[in-house]
Amino acid sequence: MRILKRLLKWLLGAAVLLLCAVLVYVSYVFIAYHRIGDGPLTPSGSAETEFSPGEPLTLVSWNIGFGAYESDYGFFMDGGTESRAWSAERLDANLKRIAAFLGEQNADFVLLQEVDIDSDRSYHFDEREYMTGILTAGEWQSVFAQNYDSPYLFYPLTKPHGASKSGLMTFSRAGIASAVRVELPVETGVTKLLDLDRCYSVSRIPMTDGGDLVLYNLHLSAYTSDGTIATEQLRLLLADMQAEYEAGNRCVAGGDFNKDLLGDSSRFWGKSDREYTWAQPVPAELFDGLNLTLAAPLDEAYPVPSCRNADSAYHEGQYVLTVDGFIVSDNVTVLTAEVLDTGFAYSDHNPVRLTFSCGE
Repeated sequence: MRILKRLLKWLLGAAVLLLCAVLVYVSYVFIAYHRIGDGPLTPSGSAETEFSPGEPLTLVSWNIGFGAYESDYGFFMDGGTESRAWSAERLDANLKRIAAFLGEQNADFVLLQEVDIDSDRSYHFDEREYMTGILTAGEWQSVFAQNYDSPYLFYPLTKPHGASKSGLMTFSRAGIASAVRVELPVETGVTKLLDLDRCYSVSRIPMTDGGDLVLYNLHLSAYTSDGTIATEQLRLLLADMQAEYEAGNRCVAGGDFNKDLLGDSSRFWGKSDREYTWAQPVPAELFDGLNLTLAAPLDEAYPVPSCRNADSAYHEGQYVLTVDGFIVSDNVTVLTAEVLDTGFAYSDHNPVRLTFSCGE
């Protein structure tokens, strides 16, 4: 009887300690949560090129999935099992492949999303260095906008996701006169702890006729309750772009919209057996009265999706759709918009490419 009492006392003490630890951790997560806010960004590097109206220009946008999402990778928040890159060695090799692929595209602009700078999930690699090392060989300027500064996520318990710092990276062969970070609204409930500190970056690039090309890099919300917050984020972006258009500037936005940009991607690749809040179509009425157009990348003769659901390794029949694309103002002519088929070898996203020209 005495032994049983001691055991119960020990178990009660252990339960109290565990509860205290959980409460301390939850308090830490909420106290550490913060938003980065609006602010100027400082371009780095050097670029001497100037672009002229009517000149064909090429832009590549790619969510690189912090370099971890090789074709055999499944992420725990998407239904998979992994929380970090497979290993530091595999991450290093995959980042080099991503950077080499980008270097081969001969693009005038590159927009990247999910570029980690100091995260447990990517073994604290500064991934800017990998991208900059390849792209600055062609005399580029770059801008980095941080959109994630997460406290330590102690889940999954066997291999916690950890703390993360990540962001958006923009490269231009032409000089960037100025750049800013614009904060986007996020949900106010507990789900905000699972979402990025969403933002978009704005890079202002002077052209030879005295006007500006205003380039937007974006990554809208995915892990939300019903997907409506991404629509609100898009509404803010469109208002910003419309104001720039009315001021006489040309506007191009690119990135990961976390929306079904084709309206119904299942026409090409079939439906999922479940609903995803990040896979909803873009409400067409958002563009009513605006001088802006959604340019969704699609070759109907050879349709290639831009994104897979990373619930497991990539396989035939996995849910795929197109969430990566572009928005342009009416004084920008879209020549082509396409998905570059990498077979999801390096990321859960395929890169997308826009060829366009700016009007007078």
